[in-house]
Amino acid sequence: MEITFKILNKSDINLILPLVEQLNDYKISVAVLKARFSEIVTQNYECAVIYDGEILIGVCGLWFCTRHYSGRSVEPDHVFIDTNYRGQGLGKRFFEWIYEYVSDKGFETMELNTYVSNYQSHKFYFNEGFKILGYHFIKKL
Repeated sequence: MEITFKILNKSDINLILPLVEQLNDYKISVAVLKARFSEIVTQNYECAVIYDGEILIGVCGLWFCTRHYSGRSVEPDHVFIDTNYRGQGLGKRFFEWIYEYVSDKGFETMELNTYVSNYQSHKFYFNEGFKILGYHFIKKL
């Protein structure tokens, strides 16, 4: 196993679609995901990935902004590791790499959303030192 972490070239964004599709609780079509990611890469966004050799096995979108209450902040989004690679400490290693990467860019806080029913992720984020600050609300327009 030759694990590497890196930032994906924006032109290669469609490579993550099979992984994001597995995470996708709302069952958004691949066509819609493609269209959305083609727009996402034009915004304050980068995509961190995990490779095992030449095989893409993990993804984490990174949204960069400045917030009045937390300063320069990054939000991990659509975090997913292939089920065959879970339970091996890759999530912890991936986030350690991400922490260093975003700190080197001058970001001082990280905040995220996770699905209410994703108990496995809650445990992971608590173990990483995240604390619940509030609720995330969504309204379709």
